[in-house]
Amino acid sequence: MSPEQQRVSDDIAGGPRGGVRGPFHALLYSPKLADCAQRLGQYVRYDCSIPQKLRELAILITAKHWVAQYEWFAHETHARDAGLPDPVIEAIRHGDRPDFSDEAEQEIYDFCTELYDNKRISDGTYAKVEARFGQVGAVELAGLLGHYNLIAITLNVGEIPVPGGEKPLAD
Repeated sequence: MSPEQQRVSDDIAGGPRGGVRGPFHALLYSPKLADCAQRLGQYVRYDCSIPQKLRELAILITAKHWVAQYEWFAHETHARDAGLPDPVIEAIRHGDRPDFSDEAEQEIYDFCTELYDNKRISDGTYAKVEARFGQVGAVELAGLLGHYNLIAITLNVGEIPVPGGEKPLAD
């Protein structure tokens, strides 16, 4: 490992992730990219204004969109621990629209799936997210999705396996 790779690796391990796992093994080949990705990821995952349960919902939707096995594996438990109901998690895993009892969950789901399906967000969907989370929250949600798309693509290109060889998502 080069000194720059070691510095970035130490930064990742010393932060809230507590270690270098998953996509960071691949990203460290480009330490500058790894550093930028880990700093953005730390913000959108731990510090942005969107509540944790809803951040994890958006991450699972992204993992399903890309069939990013490791991303799903890494975040399913976080989503559950943050309070995302099992029926919502399982519906997303199987590609079904969940029955939501929480309006905020439905708004995040609609924002994410509309973006992935149409490459755009309708004015109505954006207005609901903006009304609930403000302009900052809407922009941070877009940033969260952008970051986790980078992570999903990196995982898939690098063929980063799930420990034990599991495949939690159908191809």
